[in-house]
Amino acid sequence: MGLQDLRGLRTAPELDAAAYTALRAELEPLLAACDWFTVGVMAPTAATAATCLRQLETALGWSPLALDPGCEALEAIEGPVFLKANQNTGRFLVRRETGLGEGLLITGHGSANPDAEDTWGPFPLDLFAA
Repeated sequence: MGLQDLRGLRTAPELDAAAYTALRAELEPLLAACDWFTVGVMAPTAATAATCLRQLETALGWSPLALDPGCEALEAIEGPVFLKANQNTGRFLVRRETGLGEGLLITGHGSANPDAEDTWGPFPLDLFAA
């Protein structure tokens, strides 16, 4: 399973450890070509979405993003959610959202190299777990 196989999926597929390793190896040079990122996380709970974001930040050495001050407290959000994170603003927000599926989407941005810009995923929520 490669990055192209994920395009258009509504939900991230279940993968084995070898597929996780192969996807990360294919993805990491593409990420390195970008200047900054937006991230979308479709998850069953706000806590799961936030954990996915924190694992991604840690694995890729990104500075932690702050919860947008206009966003409801994560503990108060029940049910499925969509998390939108933006490295350019340094913030993320979470909203209730049903019917999205489940997975992690990463969009790379780069004014110096617009050809490197793309969206990848959906990845399993634990792709970047330690």
